[in-house]
Amino acid sequence: MFKKKAIIKTLSPLRSSDRRRTADRIISDYGLESAPPDGAADDESRAAATTAHTSLRNSLLPDNTLSAKFSTTSGPDLKEVNGTVFVGSHGAAEQRVLWVKIQETLYPSVYTLWHNPRIVPLLHTPSMVVRKIQGGADLMTPGLAGPPFPEKAKKGAIVAVASLDHPSVPVVVGTCLIDISSLQKAQGEKGHAVEVFHWAGDELWDWSTSGKSGTTSPQNIEGWDSTENELVDGVQDVSLVDNDEGGVPLKQEEELTTNRNDYVEGEDATAQDAPAANGEHMTTGEIDEAFWQAFLYGLHHQKQHHSSEAEFGLPFPLSQSFVIDSLVRPFLPTFTQQQTEDLVIKKTSWKNAKKFIKALDKEKLLLSKEQKSEVSIWDVDLNDPRIQSFRPYRLPKKDSNGTSSNVDQQKTSGSNEDDAIGQKIKVSSFLRPKESLATILEASNAGTRSLYTRAEISSIVTSYITSENLVPNNRRFVLLNPIISNAILSTSNKLDNELLAKGSIPRDALLERALSLCAPHHTILRNDEETDPKTKAKSGSPPKVGILLETRSGNKTATIAHGLEPFFINAQLLADELRKTCASSTSVEQWKGGKGMSVLVQGPQKDAMFKALERRGVVKAWVEVTDKTKGKKK
Repeated sequence: MFKKKAIIKTLSPLRSSDRRRTADRIISDYGLESAPPDGAADDESRAAATTAHTSLRNSLLPDNTLSAKFSTTSGPDLKEVNGTVFVGSHGAAEQRVLWVKIQETLYPSVYTLWHNPRIVPLLHTPSMVVRKIQGGADLMTPGLAGPPFPEKAKKGAIVAVASLDHPSVPVVVGTCLIDISSLQKAQGEKGHAVEVFHWAGDELWDWSTSGKSGTTSPQNIEGWDSTENELVDGVQDVSLVDNDEGGVPLKQEEELTTNRNDYVEGEDATAQDAPAANGEHMTTGEIDEAFWQAFLYGLHHQKQHHSSEAEFGLPFPLSQSFVIDSLVRPFLPTFTQQQTEDLVIKKTSWKNAKKFIKALDKEKLLLSKEQKSEVSIWDVDLNDPRIQSFRPYRLPKKDSNGTSSNVDQQKTSGSNEDDAIGQKIKVSSFLRPKESLATILEASNAGTRSLYTRAEISSIVTSYITSENLVPNNRRFVLLNPIISNAILSTSNKLDNELLAKGSIPRDALLERALSLCAPHHTILRNDEETDPKTKAKSGSPPKVGILLETRSGNKTATIAHGLEPFFINAQLLADELRKTCASSTSVEQWKGGKGMSVLVQGPQKDAMFKALERRGVVKAWVEVTDKTKGKKK
């Protein structure tokens, strides 16, 4: 199906309700729901079943899932195929195509199968056959390894195929054309067994939002190599989603807090003192607990350091951004890069600051009021026993800029993988003279196909004027000779005819005419690259990074950056940084106005975008801002 590259249109975030609905459909179509425990009528059992169901949803379709329409051609007659792709990632992995929907059928990609063992029946075949399948062939019945075969491998079922060399790693997805489960033997049989839909190595596997090549197949996947494991036991990296009440309760299980050390404010810490210090992702419960404790810490700090000020220095009413930026984020235990990535409001069970504040209100810790689309805090009970009994814990040391030095050493916001941060960019402009200037160039012993700067072109023309004694008493003018007249002037132009009649032309006008008869070229080099810029010149004027502010969904502003690739900027890594620094949702998609990818950030984030670009060596002179929210261009 995807032997040829698919045209994937603009990606857009999948609404939570649509994501849950699609995940539930997958669970239903593939029969993945685990059986409820005996006597599941009690609250505890129902809660466990709900948690398992939510975990399965999130493993099949992560909360960062995007969707887009696509089209491709398939088969010898190049039949057009249209559908929808669902793109996402588990943890810090690259964003990949996870599911493909064609008509009413949802097909998993190999990336989904590698993360979710046993969601489809797994067939096996020799490695030689796998190589033929990856060339575009279907799996024939004699190529099946078996029996026995999976009970669910019936006609019309979607199945996975693995090689006998790596039997626990699915590398092919297809549809059963026969009832494989009932086969008594495969050798000697004839006909097609599985119609191949997708394989590791095709264009679908190779596609990513950042343009990176596909991920190499793992050597072994725990869960696929077992015949008895339950489906839910094979689901990895699960998390809770927000419910109608605004998330899980703020009071977590006792084990999250009983082992908390009595730390003092400002002390350094080793990586073992905090969750996820070993590089593993924090659970949703751990992230919720960290935000809850950080808010208590923020109020404790405010009370200790602003005791002489009215309202302890709190500027009531407190906005959502003030709560997160001043009372929560500075007190999160971000000792490691992994903790910095995990401890963001979007990864809590509340998903956003509004629901977080409502949950705090529900705990009787503060009084909030909703106004339009935001919630503000009008009062805080600083005498609450939870604040009075709060004991500070260890935080990363702060440098002179107020940022965490531990994290900064690892280049916060994912920069440990982003080689664009700190790069030095050099943009150079050149001109290539057109044929009409060839005579002047030859007379000055200059190459007719070479690249020149504006100053060099002006110098060549000036040298020619001097050598031909075309300078009258008034040096502001140049006398016309046949070569200049034919190269620079046109008899079809009225003004040029007047100049020809006078026999002279202003020097500045002559130089500008000469420059206009050159084709622009440019180079963009990085990190003091020791190369003659002219050897890498591309035609056209130097490009600029575009920043677009526009209104979406009524009155919500979105900031979009595009044209990043010429400046060696990875769109996905830039989006990851902006998601953290702006505390806002981001997405990466194909730029609709041209080539390359674009980064969208919710909100008016022009200044944050400028700062992120400057960290990557892009100065404001190379950025063009278009503000459609005001109907004008800046």
